[in-house]
This record gives sequence, structure tokens and C-alpha cells, in this order.
Amino acid sequence: MGIDSVKAIDRRGETELQRRAAAKTRSRGACPALAAPMATGDGLLVRLRPAGGALTLPQFTTLARAAAAHGNGILEITARGNLQIRGLQAETVAQLASDIDAAGITVPDGPAIEISPLHGIDPEEVSDPTAMELSLRGKLQDLLASPRLAPKLSIVVDGRGAFGLSALTADIRLVASSQTQWLVAINGDSETATPIVVGPAEAAVSAVGEVLSLLAKLGQGSRARDIDPALLRARFPAISEPRPLPSGVVKRPLAGLHRLADGKTVLGVRPEFGQMRAADLIALLDLAAAHGAAEIRLAPGRGFFLLGLAAEAAPAVQTAAAQCGFSAQAGENAEHIAACAGAGACGSAFYETRALARRILAAAPALFDGSLTLHLSGCAKGCAHARPALTLTGTAEGYDLILSGLAADRPDERIAGGRIDFAIERLARSIEDNRGAGESAAACLTRLGTTGVSKALRQD
Repeated sequence: MGIDSVKAIDRRGETELQRRAAAKTRSRGACPALAAPMATGDGLLVRLRPAGGALTLPQFTTLARAAAAHGNGILEITARGNLQIRGLQAETVAQLASDIDAAGITVPDGPAIEISPLHGIDPEEVSDPTAMELSLRGKLQDLLASPRLAPKLSIVVDGRGAFGLSALTADIRLVASSQTQWLVAINGDSETATPIVVGPAEAAVSAVGEVLSLLAKLGQGSRARDIDPALLRARFPAISEPRPLPSGVVKRPLAGLHRLADGKTVLGVRPEFGQMRAADLIALLDLAAAHGAAEIRLAPGRGFFLLGLAAEAAPAVQTAAAQCGFSAQAGENAEHIAACAGAGACGSAFYETRALARRILAAAPALFDGSLTLHLSGCAKGCAHARPALTLTGTAEGYDLILSGLAADRPDERIAGGRIDFAIERLARSIEDNRGAGESAAACLTRLGTTGVSKALRQD
């Protein structure tokens, strides 16, 4: 690629490194709830999770109209299935809150409690998590409201079923092991969390209260991983080492038509890269309502389910969703891209993430075999993806390529702005040329390492 297109990392000045450190500090631990919106490059951002992750279609339409009236008209669904409204101003946040209240949308205070998206209607569900959520909020109200809890404390209640939450990490997770028994575990997903209690709902709620008390005593910002193992064992003598928790059936893709075991049909849709414009969302909701849809359920994976569609009408809505800019077919490569708002929507971004994503989808299909996530971050804050990934971070000079890391991590390569399409094409070709039989794109990148990738990018 040459000296001009790939610059040595060590030549970067102290200002750049300080900027990255500051970006990490700004984003770490922040949770932009309605009562405490977060300042971003395109104004204030509000993240909210309506009770049960559920909204009627008129309520969702109201949120879309409010996003256009009080923000910049951009809404996002996060990887955890929460809703974000962008581009708000200090004086319009209260107006948004007023619209939410007038629509009858309940947004519980305190940490978000994430529950299985098809709760109560999934015939494969082991136990409906809504009763557990209500019990947690009712019996642990004071603890959940404690200002000493970390803003991003995560609680998952997984009733299992067709669309469980086994892949979500959480500080505290409750998993239905039978209709009346719950397993409580901390710090991880279904494969890595440490089980501490299994028992009826009352015992599970009590155990969650114990963990919340420990976290409050540790102080604001503390997460489950910070609890002293000896202290944990003293509180929970039956604690066991990490082992896989019940996860239910094989994970299904969110997008597409799904016929449940009782014959009902739901349609899963994903906004392109998790982001949608209010006008497109309103058009989809109006059409869905005309075909019988009555409710949506926000879901992990940056999407939502439309409930109530007549089986014979669902294919037409599925086709229309694609015309409105939503993915409604399983297996689309865009599922494997996490892109932030990008330039044009966020003042902090150095490039148009979504435009680049579309070019990469067309030019580099070898990257999208499902083994890795491509994170396109307009700046070093990395808002769109908080886990290690193949990452392109925008900078004033071009792009930083991180083979497996976060947006603010030390890059493996630096690519000049005008060379990005060439670099992506070279990277994809290198994977195609070097991948062994049965080897995934992620495994091939790992094997090539920084040296192999650098060599590929520098070839003219």
C-alpha cells in the first residue's frame, strides 16, 4: 500500500493518544436514560426500554413522530434490544418525556431488566419472565433505585423458548429451569456465568437482592465481576464454578417469518445496521397495522418482532419492510455489521459508516460467513459495539484497522482515507486466497495476524 497509505503507528502524536483515552473515559459506564441523556456528536441521546420491551403500534408510531419533532429523526435499536433516540436538545428532552407519558408508555426507573422478547406468547417458553420482572421491581424497589449501582448494571430474566437470551451477558441473570424453578447466576452469558442459587421464585428474588446489596456496598460503578469470590461464597455456600446454563432451543435468526409452535406467525425485522429514520419506521408501522399487527417486541440483535399479523398477510408485510429499508429475511450479510450513526448524523464521526458498510457488503462477501462482526465506528468512542471485533475507526487522517478489538484500541494498521475501498478489497482477497478448507474468515484472520494482513494491504 505504500508509506502514504499505511502510516506507522509509532508516529502518531501524543494528542491522538490522549484523544483516544478521553473517548474511552467518556463512554465507559455511561447509560443515557431518559432522566440523564448523553451528549453525543449529534446532540443528546436518550436510551429507553419500555416495560417488557413491548409497545403497541400506536405507541411506537408516537415515539417515531417524537423523534422527528424533538430530535433529528433517527432511532436505533441496540444489540441488547433497547431503543435509542438521537439528536435531542436540552430543551426538547422534556417534550419527548411528555409525549412518552401521553402515549401511556411506561419506562421503569433503575437498571433495565431485559426479558425474553416473546414472553407470554411463545409456547416453547419454560416460564413467563414477566411475573419475575414484576416481583424483582416490587420487592427490590429500594435496592434497584440505589444511586450506588452502576449505571449500566444489567439484569436478564430468560424464560427460554424460541428466542431466549442465552447469548446476552449480564451482571445478574435469572434462567427458568422449570415452570416454578429459577437459576440465578452472575457475570456472564449462559456459558460463562457463575450459578449461585437455584430454587423457587422467592429464593431467586432474595438472591438477586443479596447481589445488589453487595454491589451497592462496593460503590458506584461496581459490577458483578468486582465482587470478591470469597465474599460471594460466604453469602452463597452452594455456589458452583462456571458451567453452561439452560439455554433452550437452537438460536434462530431474528429477521424473517417465524411460525410458533401454536401456529401463530410473527415477523422479525431489523433496521439496516440497527438504525432507522422516523419516516421509514412510520411507513412500516402504518402498513403493518393495516394488516392486523397490534404490538411490537424489541429484541436483542438490533431488531423487533411484529405481533398479530394474519398468516396470509405476513409475506406482504415482509416484502414491504424491505422496501422501507428494513431487513426481513434471515441470513443477510448486513446482520454481521455493527455501524454507528456516522458522519452526516453525528458530528464526532469522520466518515459515513453506513455508506461504507454498503460498499463493503458488495465488494467483500468473503468477510461475512458469520464467524466475525465488522464494527464500523466513525470515531474512537465505539458507540455501536462494545465487544472486540474487526474494527474500522475513523480518524482525521483516515481509518484505523483493528483486527480484533475495540474502536479506541491501538490499531494494527492505519489506512489513508482515499485508500479504504482498496484496502478492504485486498483484505477480503487475502482471506479468499489463504483460507483453508473449512476455515472461517475469523480463523483465517487470526492465523494471518498483523504481519500477514499488513503484507496484504501494502501490495499494489
